[in-house]
Amino acid sequence: MKERITGAEALMRSLVAEGVDLVFGYPGGAIMPTYDALYDHRNELHHILVRHEQGAVHAAQGYARVSGRVGCALATSGPGAMNTVTGIADAMIDSTPIVVICGQVGAAVMGTDAFQEVDVIGVTQPITKWAYQIRRAEDVAWAVSRAFFIARSGRPGPVVLDFAKNAQTGMVDYEPAVVDYIRSYQPVPVPADDVIQQAADLINESERPLVLVGQGVELGNAREELRQFLEKADLPAGCTLLGLSALPSNHRLNMGMLGMHGNLAPNVMTNQCDLLIAVGMRFDDRVTGNVETYARQAKIIHFDIDPSEINKNISVNLAVVGDCKQTLARVTARLNERKHKAWLESFKPYWDKETACVIEPAIHPTEGPLLMGEVVNRVSEATKHKGILVTDVGQNQMFGCRYFKYEEPRSVVTSGGCGTMGFGLPAAIGATFGAPERTVCLFVGDGGLQMTIQELGTIMEQKSPVKIILLNNNYLGNVRQWQYMFFNRRYSFTPMLNPDYERIATAYGIPCQTVTDRSQLAEAVRTMLDTPGPYLLQCAVKEEDNVLPMTPPGANVDEMLLEVK
Repeated sequence: MKERITGAEALMRSLVAEGVDLVFGYPGGAIMPTYDALYDHRNELHHILVRHEQGAVHAAQGYARVSGRVGCALATSGPGAMNTVTGIADAMIDSTPIVVICGQVGAAVMGTDAFQEVDVIGVTQPITKWAYQIRRAEDVAWAVSRAFFIARSGRPGPVVLDFAKNAQTGMVDYEPAVVDYIRSYQPVPVPADDVIQQAADLINESERPLVLVGQGVELGNAREELRQFLEKADLPAGCTLLGLSALPSNHRLNMGMLGMHGNLAPNVMTNQCDLLIAVGMRFDDRVTGNVETYARQAKIIHFDIDPSEINKNISVNLAVVGDCKQTLARVTARLNERKHKAWLESFKPYWDKETACVIEPAIHPTEGPLLMGEVVNRVSEATKHKGILVTDVGQNQMFGCRYFKYEEPRSVVTSGGCGTMGFGLPAAIGATFGAPERTVCLFVGDGGLQMTIQELGTIMEQKSPVKIILLNNNYLGNVRQWQYMFFNRRYSFTPMLNPDYERIATAYGIPCQTVTDRSQLAEAVRTMLDTPGPYLLQCAVKEEDNVLPMTPPGANVDEMLLEVK
């Protein structure tokens, strides 16, 4: 016999049916019936009260990225819903599976400019996989099941449910719904055998192959399949920013990070290989540089689950459209066992050059102010390279991703395509809930920290064990670097007057320490990691440090600067 319950209660039961046990949110008027229902489900659905709705979405992203599950966020209508938009856009471009549920005014007053009414569907439709307005209690179970199916399947991404107040309070004869098929939606295409064979043939014939590894490998849980693929045919690989932990940093075939601030060797060799094999990446402009000269000498194979990415930015010779966990294994079975000794050795001079000119001076300086690179390197070593790296956006992000090392999967949480300042702190909170057994290290700049600094309140309340490493250079560092290099050193509104971060941390009950000299660094890092719960380690770093190498905007991918004059 069906039970007659409210739409809000139906939402709770539907979330539990989808395996949700954690929700990040902030209550308000239009979502209040849902929060009232949540009160009776506190043992099943752990609610994390954030201090701003943007923080709820970024926390849900951090949770999803490290756990592989769908993150969930709750907000009210109007300004509450609008505060989620930045996180939703971020999740869309970085393929992060989240479901955001926003309250909405009742259906009877929609379109009248009612108090806190905003057209949430109109705003979010372009930046979601699916956006749907629930106007009746009868539609709740179906909508929730469909939302989670869309968010997690195929190329993952965000879904928004706009939940009218009358649908929350209305009554329904509830029964669970299971949506696992949508006629117009094919989440996982399956390539034909001849496409698989063509890919294998191109790889078997290649003398100078290079694999570009993207986040799709992590999203598809295909790390082992990637390893077997690379090792069987002796294929060197470079990783995108979001794909860095898809391959252990110390793997002999890992040639480093791709992109504007990546490593010299894989960027140069992109324009020297005879076959480029892209796996789960989208040829972002920060990876390609000038598309007119990008890998013109090479044939290109593109493995991707999303057909819309094929030929979008770079024209390819062969598309293998499908789940890379399946497609890589199918191609690997047809590969010849190869050795590319001479080709692999040709990467070494570029690595040696970058190591001497950039890496060693950055991580092992002998004099001068503390450097961001040495702080990142010290923390990574202290975690035995098993921690989760979370970054904000800017120089902290680039130094963090360059000098942190990775042994385990799902170890990089950063805002890639959107470049959202303020992402780091709430995302790190979410990561501590998504992987509570691991150490979460947040590298953040003084600019980005202040954008979502209110989430220190969430850390205080939850005792979320985020290890916050504040790289404080009293600048909006990344913009300052561009002003230094391309705008005649005219530092237009990039110097920052900062507050006393130690006093702020103390006010939130978070242990803290400030390091001003490298002689203090090792002990301070040990203290941070040995202290249970959250910790803020403020490092006073060189004010005018620059992230190098760098491909200037509009330049060819192999035209990397190793120094700034």
